[in-house]
Amino acid sequence: MNTQAKATKLELLNFSTIPTRTFWITSIAFFMCFFAWFGIVPFMPYVVKDLGLSPDQKWNSIILAVTGTVFARLLIGKLCDKYGPRLCYTWLLMIGAIPVILIGFVQTPAQFLICRLFIGFIGASFVITQFHTSIMFAPNIVGTANATSAGWGNLGGGANRLGMPLIAAAVVSFGIAQEDAWRYSMIIAGVICFLMGIVYFFYTQDTPEGNYKELRAAGKLSEAKKDEASFSTALKDYRVWILFIVYAACFGMELTVYGTMDDYLQNTFKLKRTTAGNLVLSFALMNIFARTLGGFFGDKFGNSKGLRGRVLFLAAILAVEGIMISAFSSIHTNFIIAFIFLIGFSLSVQMAEGATFSVVPFINKKAIGSISGIVGAGGNVGAFLAAILLKSKSAFAEKAAIANNEGATQQVIEVAQSAASSSAVSSGYMIIGFTVIVTALISLTIKFSVEDEKEATTDIKAKLA
Repeated sequence: MNTQAKATKLELLNFSTIPTRTFWITSIAFFMCFFAWFGIVPFMPYVVKDLGLSPDQKWNSIILAVTGTVFARLLIGKLCDKYGPRLCYTWLLMIGAIPVILIGFVQTPAQFLICRLFIGFIGASFVITQFHTSIMFAPNIVGTANATSAGWGNLGGGANRLGMPLIAAAVVSFGIAQEDAWRYSMIIAGVICFLMGIVYFFYTQDTPEGNYKELRAAGKLSEAKKDEASFSTALKDYRVWILFIVYAACFGMELTVYGTMDDYLQNTFKLKRTTAGNLVLSFALMNIFARTLGGFFGDKFGNSKGLRGRVLFLAAILAVEGIMISAFSSIHTNFIIAFIFLIGFSLSVQMAEGATFSVVPFINKKAIGSISGIVGAGGNVGAFLAAILLKSKSAFAEKAAIANNEGATQQVIEVAQSAASSSAVSSGYMIIGFTVIVTALISLTIKFSVEDEKEATTDIKAKLA
């Protein structure tokens, strides 16, 4: 494959170029997938009431959604290497739309849980987006392109807090009962994903030079990929697994911390639910620029200090992330100071995500899809483990609080539960912070050969020339 066809600049308004057109379409597709993946979250009170979900079933639905994504991300990366991102994204969007639509028709908790499991598969869209931008942009700008497309796509996970209620309101205006609006809203989200799959098929191509099928027929792709690394080769590279842990320590922690932050802010600082929810939403919206900054600085350090520079920046921003969440967890009375550290955490965790995928394309250029899939799955594994940690600590503390206040009024018990949950989650955040700092140190063990460094330097000089 001729790398000279790759874009050396991220020209967002130059729609005449294939890389820019691909960047926008893949970012929008990613946004829609995350919007649909987390689309049910704003409606959970209605779902619990409508289907009679128990607290365990509600929690299990969250775990299943994350679990489905882990396996899908591992698989989709290898499929991208083999069939190309265009077909993979097309089929993921169109097939992934089915459970999103079907969840609007569920009648039992079991059906709901099954749909949540399969809806999680569209979370694999992240891997295809990173793969597609990686082969569209040159080494000097690939980190920025990857980080920006991922950050803007991640916005879908926060935008649904605003978007889904608006869709529901529009549905109700047509005479649909309020309690059924969540069903129609999910069906609409699924249809949009399906239509986006059609758009992806007709308006993108696999590489700047063309699609895999045509390139293979012309003998170009087979020559470029004759030494293509297998999925098993990617599995044997220790650097892939370090990045797996790194992504668990940034994206995984972001998912879990934001998923528990509403309740924590209410329990610890006595904020109103609406205020806490809006603050968490604002942190999600920081993806507009924060993740891009991580990729941008990753490229800057890479262009000036080589591949080692990318790793050094990644380790540094991870350490900052760990310090920010640790400091935040230790403050329980002064909300202003705590809020400053929380902003620092939000900024650094998203920058760490961008920095991670400024390193990924250079691990093994012949298996970018497989590596992106493995590293991407690490984020969901991290979210799963962190969620289990916080849930177990909080549940144990709340049960102890109830037992210690047996016979007291309901109000006294609720206050005790709130305080116990706050203390337990705070200690959990501290553990997460120390874990992230340790991960930052581990990331320093990522090494590149002299040949890799020379090749990267030569590519950058050639592209800039």
